[in-house]
Amino acid sequence: MIRRRFTAILLPLGLAVATLTAGGTAAQSQLPMQSPINVTPGAIKFDPHQPRLNVAYGHSELELEYVRKDAADPAGCTTRHHEETEEAVVTPGAGHVTVAGVRYELEQFHFHTPSEHRFAGHADPLEMHFVHRSAAGRLLVIGVPLRAGAPSTVDTVLATLAPECGTPVAIHDVDLKSLLPSNLSTLRYNGSLTTYPFSEDVQWFLTAELTVSQATITRFQSLFTTGNARPAQPLNHRPVTAVPHL
Repeated sequence: MIRRRFTAILLPLGLAVATLTAGGTAAQSQLPMQSPINVTPGAIKFDPHQPRLNVAYGHSELELEYVRKDAADPAGCTTRHHEETEEAVVTPGAGHVTVAGVRYELEQFHFHTPSEHRFAGHADPLEMHFVHRSAAGRLLVIGVPLRAGAPSTVDTVLATLAPECGTPVAIHDVDLKSLLPSNLSTLRYNGSLTTYPFSEDVQWFLTAELTVSQATITRFQSLFTTGNARPAQPLNHRPVTAVPHL
């Protein structure tokens, strides 16, 4: 009963209310540990003894830039490749996380629509990915689902979107920690990049959702009209570990 009660608090609300479905869309890769995934209750293992996620985010200037994947296409500036996105580059040293004594520097965060990770088949309108790298080059990504509700710092970041073939947007003095939910309980699993080259050995930490204004969601989706999210990949019996942040 305690585990069941904790899981309901930890997971994004969509997991509690969505109709349970299996798996997601057919795989795009034969590799065994690909991302994103569809998280179902049966895949979750509760383990409060996992190493704590320690977040040390400060304030940072940001440069919001459009990430192109079709630079060789003459019509690329007016078309949307499915792996393109808006990416906020962080001032070096402005944020890092530590897990099990290993430090991972925050390099950038970017956005997908709809959310790449699904919870019992449910997708949120947006998902934000914070990409960190250790000194040894290993990646740790924090995934935050975003849904319509009260405005947040995310609205400030996405107030003006960078054009595909134009100047990046400068954003001043952003409190990076306010871009994460206050409850840092996480769902953890080992996966991959969700864009080419789909490299594996990426540590994924999925948090509860944040809210953003509907206007921000509409603005982003108006740029990526057919979406920029990779379909859910097979879990292949990987454990998804629920870890409280006490």
